[in-house]
Amino acid sequence: MVRQHVNPLSRFFQLPLELPAPAALFSNAERPIHLDIGCARGRFLLALAQQQSEINHLGVEIRRPLVKAAEADRQALGLGNLHYLFCNANVSLEAWLLSLPPAQLDLVSIQFPDPWFKKKHHKRRVLQPALLRSIAAALQPGKRFFIQSDVLAVIEPMVAVSEASGCFSRPTGDARPWREGSPLPVPTERETYVLDQGLPVYRVLYERNEAPLPSLEALEQALEAADNSPISPPESS
Repeated sequence: MVRQHVNPLSRFFQLPLELPAPAALFSNAERPIHLDIGCARGRFLLALAQQQSEINHLGVEIRRPLVKAAEADRQALGLGNLHYLFCNANVSLEAWLLSLPPAQLDLVSIQFPDPWFKKKHHKRRVLQPALLRSIAAALQPGKRFFIQSDVLAVIEPMVAVSEASGCFSRPTGDARPWREGSPLPVPTERETYVLDQGLPVYRVLYERNEAPLPSLEALEQALEAADNSPISPPESS
């Protein structure tokens, strides 16, 4: 399975977009919201929205052709609890997240993000400190944040900056360092591909706790330290 990259730091993707409010996206805007950041072609959310009709699902993706194709599928099925939006999450999500009514955001997921292996490209990775801080600000205590990847060099900095924030705790009883299965009933396409190859998937589920937001500077320092740390050897789930 080949990943198709775009450079999120290019000028085109740095233009902020005003994202529609839930009332413009869903047939029932009062439902809890699951936000999937980097939803790719959207087939995972298409299946999940049909299983979880009581939840509104929003997929955001930086590759516009994938969003157009996913929206066509959604419209063909007439799903009022699902929508896809084109945007750069690190540029356009903060204002949208902060505009949500308290407690409406139920879950944020980032699954198998583009790895950007070269150190000089790490700033292109999706979970940057400002985005994590926005997620933490929008999630009320007890609400969930789920991350997974098949690349240790990607997931370990995500874990490090999430835990350095102090805003997230792992549910009691979850295995460490990686939980054994996904909390979601539908796998992504990448997840299915990786598991079919007999390769590991590294997963962590967090719950928002009551800790106050950290400074952006502290998160940037934590991520820089994580990027400079050696990668741990693979561990089985």
